[in-house]
Amino acid sequence: MKKTITLFFLIAVIGFAFSKGPVVDKIKATINTMKTSGNTTKTAKDSVIQDPKLKLKFYKKDANASYYHDKFNGRRTASGAKFSNDGYTAAHRKFPFGTKLKVTNQASGKSIIVEINDRGPFSRGREIDLTKKGFMEIAKNKGIGVMVVTIEEIVD
Repeated sequence: MKKTITLFFLIAVIGFAFSKGPVVDKIKATINTMKTSGNTTKTAKDSVIQDPKLKLKFYKKDANASYYHDKFNGRRTASGAKFSNDGYTAAHRKFPFGTKLKVTNQASGKSIIVEINDRGPFSRGREIDLTKKGFMEIAKNKGIGVMVVTIEEIVD
């Protein structure tokens, strides 16, 4: 029962994060494959689905990632969307709004998929700002504020 609820939650989160049809179809196919092989992911925060069908374009290794402060909850982002630290979004200086990125913590090996909806970070030496939820899911040490990540763009 718990696996079913968790799998439903995972599908809902990923389905919401990816508004483009082909990417959603690839993720659904992967989830179906995982169901039939018995290799289900326990929760979204344990790991991201490693789908060999997803096309990833390497962007940067050894990038510094930080996360938003709670004071930004409810404010508008540069794209006009309302910010929530409970989502899977990110700020980057150059990627267009709506770009999907796979961000992998190099220390723990955990990954998340985020959508760019804001500009920043504005601290020198930092490449990407993640939501607090996304950051904590891949962080090895929950007491840190910056981590070294690899950034890959998801292309259609």
